[in-house]
This record gives sequence, structure tokens and C-alpha cells, in this order.
Amino acid sequence: MAGKHHWFHDPITPDFTQLHSLKEIVHTTQTQFQQAEIVETGSFGRCLILDGKLQSSEKDEFIYHEALVHPAMVIHPNPEKVFVAGGGEGATVREALAHRSVRRVVMVDIDGEVVKLCRDYLPGHHRGSFDDPRLELRLEDARAYLEQTRERFHVIILDLPEPIEAGPAYKLFTREFYTLIRDRLEPGGTVVVQSGGASYGRTECYTAIANTLKSVFPHVYPYAAEVPAFGGLWGFTLASLGPDPLAMSAEEIDSRLKARLSRPLGFYDGPAHQGMFRLPKCHRQKLAEETTVIADATPFYIY
Repeated sequence: MAGKHHWFHDPITPDFTQLHSLKEIVHTTQTQFQQAEIVETGSFGRCLILDGKLQSSEKDEFIYHEALVHPAMVIHPNPEKVFVAGGGEGATVREALAHRSVRRVVMVDIDGEVVKLCRDYLPGHHRGSFDDPRLELRLEDARAYLEQTRERFHVIILDLPEPIEAGPAYKLFTREFYTLIRDRLEPGGTVVVQSGGASYGRTECYTAIANTLKSVFPHVYPYAAEVPAFGGLWGFTLASLGPDPLAMSAEEIDSRLKARLSRPLGFYDGPAHQGMFRLPKCHRQKLAEETTVIADATPFYIY
């Protein structure tokens, strides 16, 4: 991973690599599913690396996790039960648990070794969220769990690695899985999917996820936020059985956040919400032009 000049090379696309000065390899392990490392960088502090790709950094993880969690939570009138797939750092459940209305969060991550790694070496990410009594942590396959349970949730958050060939998560991005997700939502429920890079020229995963969700859900809203450690805009897609994220004013968002949250946020508020859902023209055109739908029978792989 580190060359003679001690740089971590993070491949963004086959033609674009981001370099981070590497101060220390804190811990490295080969789990049953992937190569996992905790490293200290000069650019973004302590980072989680999975299969050679940066997944989260201590300097700007709050941008990613607040952008992922709060839009789907805040537009729901009363989110009490939340399901999280993935999110091994514990930061996704940290943000969900910040909502006072939440009574129960079920987090399912297939890689218990990564979860332990993050508990031990990324305390700034989880901030004790693994010890919250409202959390049920299950170390198993999220799809199998949802197939077996009949419990329904108000909000479902999919914080999974992109569908990389031979990776542990590619079958959690398909039309069949999203149908299962829809069936595990309470009436009026919302789901959000981290959707990969959304900078111009690297939207293949982003557009395919949006199209796949549109084949299952009545209302789908792609959005994006700038995450510096990820090399540009990062995509998210919100799907809904009722609430509309475009219908709420900045003032309404801020009012709900003030009433619901147990602590202040660093990135997300009413103006940020409106900005994330106002995609530039080139992105809107890509989303309109692309037709790829991901299905179990034809796995979709990105670089």
C-alpha cells in the first residue's frame, strides 16, 4: 500500500488516483471477506481502508454520515424503528440514534472483524454508539436477515461498499433486494442508499442505483454532497413510500432538527438539505439518459 515515499494511493477511477501522505499503518488484517486497515494520514487523519479503498476518514466523516442519515430521518414524521445495513464504523447508527424519537435500531453487518476493528481504533467515529441500549447489533448477512424477519421499519439505511466484483455487498444493490427492502418498510417509510461517486464522469454506479430504486419505489430522489476524502461529490439516493424531501423548506428542516436531535450537527441543516437535492444540469441529464437496472441475475460491478 505504501511506496518508498510513504503515500497511500486511493484509486477513485481507473484514470484518477488520490494520494494521501501515510504517517502510520495502525492495524491491518485480512478478514473472511476483505482486507481491512486502519491508517493515519497527513491529509484526513485516521482512516478505514477496505480492499485498498478509503472508506471513511476522521476529518470529514461527519459530512458523509450526516448527509446519508438525516434527510431520510427528518422527512419522516416520527422515525422510531431504524434498520442499518453495513456501517461498520458505528457512525451511521450514531447519527440515527441522535434522533430522540428512535426507540430501536437494528444494525446488520456481515464482517464482525471490521466492526471490532472500528470499535477498537475509530472511537471518534462511533462515539459509544455501539453501547446504546436502543441498538441491536447483528453480525450476519443483511439480506438473509431481512428475508427471515417480518419486522418493519420506519427508516432503512444502506451504508454498504459499492458493488465491486467479488466484494461482500454486490447483491444488496439489486432490484430484488430493493423489493425486499420496500416490503420491510412501514407505510410511509423511507430508505436511503449510499450510491458511490457522483462527480462528473464517474456516475455509473450512482445512476444505476437510482434507476434500480425507481423500478421498485414510487418516489426516488438522488442527491449528492461534497466529501473531500472521497475526491469530490458523493452520491446518495432516497426512496420513499410517502414523504417528499423536496417539499420541505429550509426552515421546516431546521425546526424539525431542533426539536428532534440530542446534539448539534456539523454539516447538515435546512440550507444544506436543499442544496444537496439541487443537482447540476449535467447530473440531471445523466440520470435521465441512463437506463441500467441492477438485477440478481446480472451482477453490476464497478471499478
